[in-house]
Amino acid sequence: MTTTAAHASPQIQNGRFRNPARMQRGGLRKTLGILWKVLTQKPADSVPSTPIPVQALSRAGLEAAPDNTVFRLGHSTVLLKLDGRYWLTDPVFSERASPFSWLGPARFHAPPLTVDELPPIAGVILSHDHYDHLDYAAVLALAHKTAYFVTPLGVGDRLVEWGVPREKVRQLDWWRGVTLGGIELVCTPAQHFSGRGLGDGNSTLWCSWVIRSSGANVFFSGDSGYFRGFKAIGDKYGPFDLTMVETGAYDPQWPDVHMQPEQTMQAHIDLRGKVLMPIHNGTFDLALHPWHEPFERIAALAAQHGQQLATPVIGAAMSVTSPQADQQWWR
Repeated sequence: MTTTAAHASPQIQNGRFRNPARMQRGGLRKTLGILWKVLTQKPADSVPSTPIPVQALSRAGLEAAPDNTVFRLGHSTVLLKLDGRYWLTDPVFSERASPFSWLGPARFHAPPLTVDELPPIAGVILSHDHYDHLDYAAVLALAHKTAYFVTPLGVGDRLVEWGVPREKVRQLDWWRGVTLGGIELVCTPAQHFSGRGLGDGNSTLWCSWVIRSSGANVFFSGDSGYFRGFKAIGDKYGPFDLTMVETGAYDPQWPDVHMQPEQTMQAHIDLRGKVLMPIHNGTFDLALHPWHEPFERIAALAAQHGQQLATPVIGAAMSVTSPQADQQWWR
């Protein structure tokens, strides 16, 4: 799955991508233990007991929105309107984050609009190839209306195999950037892993993204454990008007690849972010914590550290540079 360029990447070791820091070993016994816990000890409040609020979006509403507007569509799918064009992160519109249509984590809410209702997309920005970030059906539906797909190494090859025209794909290693439609996109490190099947683990790279327009500087974390790379990114590309950082699907059993809320807050501070919008929550049941816990914990931490938090209702328009006050809609 890796590209020719990937073979020269410093992120490659023994034919697979890897994190610079030593990771905790998993193994079959640990994996089976986690699966057993998920099957037998799942708390009832890991999914909402009532429908969560979603603000429906329309094509007309998107076109009427000013520049530097962000719309959270669910989980890590975010639509950014920058310099008159639209950029979409990790688009997942399917009912389940799973290789199966009948099994796996189901959505808590419908997307606030369909892929067909989206305007032409300047670029789809992908962080890695896990099912809750890379949706096969969404990619195929977006292919005809998207100018570019920007990915870490190897993920772009997967898109080409699926039928996305190769000329639309740009795939980058860490610390490499590209300017498309006047927007600078820099592929920055993350601490995670990749794979969509039993035999392709870490055959593609994972990353975070710096997204810079003429009027806004935005960071998108993708998935990551806490690591010193956040400070390096903040020193090189910060400060950021908005950091969109994962806060959800965490557990002490997998500390290297997902952050506890305290680490999310520290990552935001390391990045020199002005406003934090927590993502990777509120849409899929991917862990053992209550579905609303990430919001409660990060809100308390923001108050404790004097940091500005943005938690817009799914589908609501929010200014990147001057967001409205925190909305505790999950309560």
